[in-house]
Amino acid sequence: MQCPLPDADDTCVTLAHGGGGRLAWDLLEKVFLPALGDPNRHERHDGAVLDPAGAQVAFATDAHVVTPLFFPGGSIGHLAVCGTVNDLAMCGAEPRWLSTAFVLEEGLPMATLRRVLADMRTAADAAGVSIVTGDTKVVERGKADGLYVVTAGIGLVRAPAPVRPQAVKPGDAILLSGDLGRHGAAVLSIREGLEFEPAPLSDCQALHRPVLALLAAGVEVHCLRDCTRGGLTAALTEIARDGGVRLRIREAAIPVSPGVAAACELLGLDPLQLACEGRFIAFVPVAQVAAALAVLRADPVTAAAVPIGTVLALQAAGTVELETTLGVLRALELPAGEQLPRIC
Repeated sequence: MQCPLPDADDTCVTLAHGGGGRLAWDLLEKVFLPALGDPNRHERHDGAVLDPAGAQVAFATDAHVVTPLFFPGGSIGHLAVCGTVNDLAMCGAEPRWLSTAFVLEEGLPMATLRRVLADMRTAADAAGVSIVTGDTKVVERGKADGLYVVTAGIGLVRAPAPVRPQAVKPGDAILLSGDLGRHGAAVLSIREGLEFEPAPLSDCQALHRPVLALLAAGVEVHCLRDCTRGGLTAALTEIARDGGVRLRIREAAIPVSPGVAAACELLGLDPLQLACEGRFIAFVPVAQVAAALAVLRADPVTAAAVPIGTVLALQAAGTVELETTLGVLRALELPAGEQLPRIC
């Protein structure tokens, strides 16, 4: 039998198998609902009933296992909200509602949990989304790196045509919303106790507002993809294969901050493969590049947007070429494995 959850922050999560019981009720009423809840929506039911007004909706889900839980520029809570918001945005949708599930490790300090929840609430409020339903489970000590977070989201589609790899066309331009690798470098620096100058901060942030601004401006957006696990290389390679197109990007056009460049040089990492949590690529007709860049650069989140490449003819479809600073073409391939595991 479990004791009721104390209000103090110097306590820890205790082990309780199953989904019910007093501990689960206490966690919901005393920790989760005060941090994330909307008193006008939560009915203490098994799910949320929403009214999308007959609109076309997008639905996305993601799991987050980042270690450490807090890193320069963000936390697993911030990341969980932004990650799902961004997945919806890449579908051309306006994010509206999130669900969240937590796997908590026995012994997790309650202060840590409250801090993660506060970060989630702050990120959700800033993104204009509501966290409307969720679940918790507790596992044995040593089984969950402190905690894991799973989020799912629903958004209302605002794109007039499907935004997907199959819509990419030869002649499209490839735009990148900002510099690469900040999230991966930030997590690595704190995980390994490394100091870089300047110290990289994670780029973790919501991306839906510049995406919606592109759509509202009438830019013909063919495809969007955020550069998460596997970085820019993985995003481009997946689109080339799924869309059956050949892509070429220019190394000299790709921005990398000094701190990330220093980390990559020291550790032998490729900044094009480092995970980002606040960067995306957009495929638009070349005739609309100027208009698209004007929209993106008007938003602080995408103020450093640049064109980095083009979609070529369909010969050698499914391939990505990097034109190096020396003018040599090099094929980019999906990374064989994660450079940094448990990073998002």
